[in-house]
Amino acid sequence: MFPQPPVQTLTILGSTGSIGVNTLDVIRRHRHRYRVLALCAHRQIAKLFEQCLEFQPRYAVVADAEHAAVLSGRLMEVGSPTKVVSGPQALIEMASLAEVDMVMAAIVGAAGLPPTLAAAAAGKKILLANKEALVMAGAVFMRTVRENRATLLPIDSEHNAIFQSLPIDYAADPLASGILGLSLTASGGPFRTWTAADLEKVTPEQACAHPNWVMGRKISVDSATLMNKGLELIEAHWLFNVPANKIEVVLHPQSIIHSLVHYVDGSVIAELGNPDMRTPIAHALAYPQRITAGVAPLDLFKVGSLTFERPDDRRFPCLGLAYQALEQGGRSAAILNAVNEVAVQAFLDGRIRFLSIPRVIAETLNCLPAGPEPDSLAEVLDADRQARELADRFIARRLEK
Repeated sequence: MFPQPPVQTLTILGSTGSIGVNTLDVIRRHRHRYRVLALCAHRQIAKLFEQCLEFQPRYAVVADAEHAAVLSGRLMEVGSPTKVVSGPQALIEMASLAEVDMVMAAIVGAAGLPPTLAAAAAGKKILLANKEALVMAGAVFMRTVRENRATLLPIDSEHNAIFQSLPIDYAADPLASGILGLSLTASGGPFRTWTAADLEKVTPEQACAHPNWVMGRKISVDSATLMNKGLELIEAHWLFNVPANKIEVVLHPQSIIHSLVHYVDGSVIAELGNPDMRTPIAHALAYPQRITAGVAPLDLFKVGSLTFERPDDRRFPCLGLAYQALEQGGRSAAILNAVNEVAVQAFLDGRIRFLSIPRVIAETLNCLPAGPEPDSLAEVLDADRQARELADRFIARRLEK
């Protein structure tokens, strides 16, 4: 029996998103173990207000001074002691506070990189749900983790499944651990069975209607294009030090097997469970212990059967673009991520079609040189800026036609 652990304090970056909401739901079940010190959101003031009332954090962070004034006024009216601050620098400060034990890094997109990197530099236990930290800045981020002895625990269901399926003493050496490769499972999103002609007519509402998972709009579109799996491919490479040619993507529409590790003796070890993000969140929060997450037990008789398919690169070229970026190295992954964010937003805004997303990404990747691996946050952000500017020009050119 494990001894009762001391109360651990958290900063939650992205508290009003799906990962943040699920994290708070797990914490709600274990208030004796966890205390929320800071809640960081963007502009969802109403939801953040309710979270502050329930969890009484010392700090709340919002995007700008205008929203901070609104939230602060509402909290003062009800006598809440929570202090409201704003801006990107406040996120960095909340991620590196001396009193913070853990940081849930769940801000979507490039905006989540600086505070997540700050948490690593401060030697925190990082619960990583922000793919971009590794996709954009894999070498910089992992070096920062190592040099400052931070603890890195993956929250993506696929990477958490791999983490659970690896030897407990895994030291980023697949050969020494007898590992042949990894299989990342993917639901296939809402368009897994659609024809190429059907994909020409996809609407944002259809792309955001994921069959298995409840997620934000951007990540839902990434799942529909399979770019989400491409980003996870790059993330897995950095997390586990496995080369691209040893990581395969398998379509598994039931989303019961979350990923697999293949060993030289013929064994394949996988983690199974109902598709609920509270499972990997609870695993990371309590690691190496286990706590309840509010997730229903897996009923294999109800599941009945599990099926697997190869992804069709012709209909979903984003996955192939991610492999290309990882193999090219240098700045390519940062460029891929930046252009994808721009293109997905343009699609959600109705400015380009669904199938234009991979076309804009391919054009930009082919025009910007990979260059050397970025060696600092400044170099990463410079690559990100260049890619966004070029992607905007490509999108504007498409709109002119």
